[in-house]
Amino acid sequence: MLKSFKSVLFIFFLFVVIGASAQFRPAAVNWTDDGEAYLTISNGNIIRHDVKSGDEKVLVSSAELTPEGASRPLSFNIYSHSPDYKRWLIFTNTARVWRYNTRGDYWIYDSQKKQLMQLGRSLPSQSLMFAKISPDGTKAAYVSSHNIYTEDLATGKITQLTTTGTRKYINGTFDWVYEEEFGCRDGFRWSPDSRKIAFWNVDATKVRDYYMLNTTDSVYSIIIPVEYPKVGEPPSPVKIGVITLADKNIKWMNVPGDPQQHYIPRMEWTLNSNEIVLQQLNRKQNESRLFLCNVNTGVAKNFYTETDKAFIDIKSRWNNDDPIGWDWFSTGKDFLWVSEKDGWRHIYRIDKEGKETLVTKGDYDIQTINCIDEKNNYVYFMASPDNPTQLYLYRIKLDGSGKAARLSPAQQQGTHSYNISPLAKYAMHSFSNYKTSPAREWVALPSHTPLNPERSIDQTARVNAHSNIEFFKVTTEDGITLDAWMVKPVNFDSTKKYPVVFYVYGEPASSTVVDRYGSQNNFLFQGDMSLEGYFQISVDNRGTPSLRGSEWRKSIYRKLGRINIRDQAMAAKKILEKPWFDKDRVAVWGWSGGGSSTMNLMFQYPGIYKTGIAIAAVTNLLYYDNIYEERYMGLPQENIEDYVLGSPIHYAKNLQGNLLFIHGTGDDNVHYDNAEKMLNELIKYNKQFQFMPYPNRTHGISEGAGTSKHLGTLYTNYLRTYCPPGPKAQ
Repeated sequence: MLKSFKSVLFIFFLFVVIGASAQFRPAAVNWTDDGEAYLTISNGNIIRHDVKSGDEKVLVSSAELTPEGASRPLSFNIYSHSPDYKRWLIFTNTARVWRYNTRGDYWIYDSQKKQLMQLGRSLPSQSLMFAKISPDGTKAAYVSSHNIYTEDLATGKITQLTTTGTRKYINGTFDWVYEEEFGCRDGFRWSPDSRKIAFWNVDATKVRDYYMLNTTDSVYSIIIPVEYPKVGEPPSPVKIGVITLADKNIKWMNVPGDPQQHYIPRMEWTLNSNEIVLQQLNRKQNESRLFLCNVNTGVAKNFYTETDKAFIDIKSRWNNDDPIGWDWFSTGKDFLWVSEKDGWRHIYRIDKEGKETLVTKGDYDIQTINCIDEKNNYVYFMASPDNPTQLYLYRIKLDGSGKAARLSPAQQQGTHSYNISPLAKYAMHSFSNYKTSPAREWVALPSHTPLNPERSIDQTARVNAHSNIEFFKVTTEDGITLDAWMVKPVNFDSTKKYPVVFYVYGEPASSTVVDRYGSQNNFLFQGDMSLEGYFQISVDNRGTPSLRGSEWRKSIYRKLGRINIRDQAMAAKKILEKPWFDKDRVAVWGWSGGGSSTMNLMFQYPGIYKTGIAIAAVTNLLYYDNIYEERYMGLPQENIEDYVLGSPIHYAKNLQGNLLFIHGTGDDNVHYDNAEKMLNELIKYNKQFQFMPYPNRTHGISEGAGTSKHLGTLYTNYLRTYCPPGPKAQ
């Protein structure tokens, strides 16, 4: 749900809903270890580019990546290499597992021997997952059919390390809910000395299956089971094992606590091969404990604990949603961690005894940790102390001394992103705002000097000086001030009144009000809404991950479907006081969590919203998975009334306006039972509406010929019919 249920933003539709991941898509910048160059793929060649000089060198040619007897080279866009760059690991022929292409074939190219070899040749085709070369470059490890294997790169000998793997007893990877809510997919780690492998074991045998039906690919329906723990069901027990390759012995870590009442969302080796570090969350996700585990004895030492009255975010929240890695420095004695314990999302320096030092200070949130420059004693991070709709690069001393210094140029107001090289010498810098199309440049750090002044962002960025987008703030009758944007109709005339289309998301994983180019586009509308005379508006309610302090974000705890909905409605009520808004033509729409918000707005505030388009909505909070809902709503065994009052289905009888409801019957994320339960409730009260099921489509409703065009056409025609475009006389 960190991706597909809550993060649907216009410009990122393909990335978020259809599927992408930091692990399983090509890196934006694939840096060399020295930070002086980066690697790219061009015409099947792997090329090294020197950042400063621009010189290029082919490291591996397409001819070298052509299997014996084949007429064409391997087709790939994801690869890795051994630390010495002598062996290259190529991921090809990929297949989708839920949302991500994490299964396929792996090939090894030995640049010294000039040999290309396929891994796992005795295993089923397209079955390998997460292959990684060992740190010493002699072996590869991978998962196939829920078991872990190693392969000697010199001899091709395959060794099976685990034998217990099944669909619901999983070694080295994860079940559906760990993938969706914690970003966990790659479930094993090589030790630094290449002699051991630490891995997750997930026992989903006690989790009930949700049965999806494929009714289109056969005369008889095909049952597709998904191990899916609904709200109120205990988590799958998870444990960490460490395999010694020499004898295949598995030592299980003795982490205290009932495995059915805890999660282990993060695990890594420390900088030595005798211990691992892991994070354990209790089921309510309001207590986080860090453990150091001795891999030889299995003893787990709890050295750092944090509690919260609401919930605690996991490491991926400040790590660009990348579940791999731990921010070690000081030769492995210290690491960086992020906490909201003082009311703001701050960086802390923590040692192995749990002693902490606050690094960032002040009334502001950091967004992500981007780089540790240990040599110069700095940490680089993203933040925006003055405007939560924007992002800028800062750095501060690792010891917490001094003040944070902003490095992003003062004249570039908007949203920045950086891919910083090892040693923090260079960065790929990208920038945009609502009226400036995306531009990028190479810069030297910390001076932020463009390496090529003629191709700098200041020289190449294209600005639309006549943009009809406006950012503003609205204060509701409850005294809550919210950020918002609007896109005005072309040739706007304040003496006339216009239809309004609100875009809503409203849940804790994504903000819709961001000062970034394209975020104000409506990707479903077939045409130009501004030219047709629509106002488009979006408001960021309390509970979203906006950089406005933990009180803002955690105010939604146990109030999902209520506090966010009231904020949206009261903001709309205030906005619509202007005479140029036609109160009879007010529409709202959203996808996934935004679909849920759309229904709640239509049902709870029918006097404001006249037309709604809800796509892939959770209609009853009790029908979604346990990790997400229990994080933000608590356990239903303790506060079932909060679940009832937050669910759209509870208010369905209040529908007065025009509702278009859309859902994919093959949605493994927000199950189709959400749709059918809502249909029955609306039917029960004789509420007339329109419904469009998309057969066998998943949460992104993208599969199948013509689907995206059909969905866009359906959306557009409904909006034009029930919320007609164009100005009218006041």
